[in-house]
Amino acid sequence: MTYTSAKPYFYGTGRRKKSIARVRLVPGTGSITINGRTIDDYFGLETMKLIVNQPFGVTGTTGKFDIICTVRGGGFSGQAGAIRHGVAKALLQSDADLRGVLKKAGLLTRDPRMKERKKYGLKAARRAPQFSKR
Repeated sequence: MTYTSAKPYFYGTGRRKKSIARVRLVPGTGSITINGRTIDDYFGLETMKLIVNQPFGVTGTTGKFDIICTVRGGGFSGQAGAIRHGVAKALLQSDADLRGVLKKAGLLTRDPRMKERKKYGLKAARRAPQFSKR
């Protein structure tokens, strides 16, 4: 299913950890396409699908928009969070009155938590080498 730029759509960019999602909302029946694949094909876990659909549930717009998105970087959890953020921003573009509902649910805030960097003298971010008395 391909969409041309002639159709009106709402755009939102979502980020989470190392993932970046470019989301387009097209008025439709509620089909979700991620990187050219269906959501069932892309995310195996049901929880990831719930995360992606969360903004629709909060705003009561389930089944009114088709999602076409490309997502790069990170793992599945980060990608699902990035898509959720992008969908929330695109919904805000479609109807500015949804801002209060989305903000109260915490869907417009970019999650700042990132992987902590490894420090010198340590084996990982905080993991120190094993201590031995002798």
